[in-house]
Amino acid sequence: MTKLVCTLEGILDQLVSQDIVEQDKASMITSLVSAKDRKNLHPLEIIASRQWSNKSQPQQLLSLDMLTDWLAGQSGQERYHFDPLKMDVTACTSIMSYAYASRFSILPVKVTDSEIVVALTDPYNLEWIEELDRIVRKPIKTVLANPRELKNYLVEFYSVSKAMEGAGNKSAVNMPGNIQNLEQLIELGKTGKVDAEDQHIVSIVDWLMQYAFSQRASDIHIEPRRSQGNVRFRIDGFMHQVYEIPANITAAVISRIKIMGRLDVAEKRKPQDGRIKTLSPGGAEIELRLSSMPTAFGEKLVLRIFDPEVLVKNFTALGLEKTESDIWNEMITRPYGIILVTGPTGSGKTTTLYTSLKQLATPQVNVCTIEDPIELVEPSFNQMQVQHNIDLDFASGVKTLLRQDPDIIMIGEIRDRETAEMAVQAALTGHLVLSTLHTNDAPSAIARLTEIGVPPYLISATLIGVVAQRLVRTLCPHCKHETGFDLLDWKALIKPWTTSPPEKIAAADGCLECRQTGFIGRIGIYEMMPLGDSLKQEVSDNFDLVRFRKAAIRQGMKPLNLAGAQKVARGMTTIEEVLKVAPPRYDG
Repeated sequence: MTKLVCTLEGILDQLVSQDIVEQDKASMITSLVSAKDRKNLHPLEIIASRQWSNKSQPQQLLSLDMLTDWLAGQSGQERYHFDPLKMDVTACTSIMSYAYASRFSILPVKVTDSEIVVALTDPYNLEWIEELDRIVRKPIKTVLANPRELKNYLVEFYSVSKAMEGAGNKSAVNMPGNIQNLEQLIELGKTGKVDAEDQHIVSIVDWLMQYAFSQRASDIHIEPRRSQGNVRFRIDGFMHQVYEIPANITAAVISRIKIMGRLDVAEKRKPQDGRIKTLSPGGAEIELRLSSMPTAFGEKLVLRIFDPEVLVKNFTALGLEKTESDIWNEMITRPYGIILVTGPTGSGKTTTLYTSLKQLATPQVNVCTIEDPIELVEPSFNQMQVQHNIDLDFASGVKTLLRQDPDIIMIGEIRDRETAEMAVQAALTGHLVLSTLHTNDAPSAIARLTEIGVPPYLISATLIGVVAQRLVRTLCPHCKHETGFDLLDWKALIKPWTTSPPEKIAAADGCLECRQTGFIGRIGIYEMMPLGDSLKQEVSDNFDLVRFRKAAIRQGMKPLNLAGAQKVARGMTTIEEVLKVAPPRYDG
């Protein structure tokens, strides 16, 4: 093997000699490639762009990843796969300048006390190691990376670092070293050391949002601390540390986002809510809901990212089985009554309601909502937002909606007796009402309504049904495989409801696609409880939740544990994932 292996001709010679590429194809490409492509593209990129098949294994495509793996094997280099969530961008970009890194097409990817790991694309051009070794005085380990990915991350990471450095240099006053007074800390947030309109801050915020979209984040958390700010993403329900930003830049980033969301930038002492509409890297329109909260070290900001595909999903995509979908469709097509969706925050209740309303909102129907806040703006609904400062709450909002000739009303949440009474009144006067309630399971919704003060006879008269739901992580399709399991685990999941255990269930070991987690995305599990005549008889002044739950199961209600067990049996998730989110097993 010679250094020429990393020229186009050298790599093609090796591929031909190993019977991977035909000689005529190799000769053709060397004569057709322009000087510009030779200069700007790595030889592996040029070959991969031809989309050839492996001569020896025709079913294998010569993709850029496959060719990178091949070159790693040829050169004896360890293959490196980028996971930006596990990289300390600040530490990595401080090792060398952008000009130096781009000159040799290298990028530091890990910095520890004992070594520096540098990703490269030419494993035979190592003349830079000796020079770098004199500067860093640490052992240098080299790994081979996909040339296109390295090029992209090289630009992205150094752009962010440059923006951070530029914003830091704009700071006129250094941060105090040790601040003990809470009011002083909040005042510090008011002064905002860096201008929120500074181009460096604009670049940081743009990168942050685009980064969150590309990583499938559902929430962005920007959290001020004493000496720096933390940026974390929630991905598939779990938090990931992304970046640490100097405290003065954190304040400017938060101010910039507040400006974009039309919040009061000067007001940092009380919570505020807002929204931003922007575009994803793919051009899709995305809405972000903002929520600010004062903390000891300044304002914390959370941006909830709403999936633009939510309103075009069908019930199967949400996770509803065929029988569950039939029950739900039967409930939402009733002309009047109340339907409740229950579950904790972040369990997908809003998604279920919006998907259902979108299906119901035909030109012949007037759909009105009262929300706090409006989660997602949809042109086919008439949406009103709660405004507590002018005494526009859920109850008064429903009262207003009833004068708007509605067919279907969606109430963001039933929190108190007044709202519940207005929902009942709307149902009694011939309207279909959909709303949410915070309870652990479907039967508990009846108990919650009676606690609020709704008379049992009105619950029986108006309630169509209750759906409890949770979200479970779904196994990565790229590394999923069948496996055995402990029968005791299965029985713990489904007891006391009997169902034949499957012969095999699925598991995932983790791969590049799922960042070694074994999971990609989430899906819903549902506890459907239509309120039939026999169940309505159980709703009385001496309501007994345990007895009612037993009656609901006898009438065919499938508890969340059993719904989750079906997803496990179908290879969609694991027993552990269901047990994390489903309520404690009921053994009565």
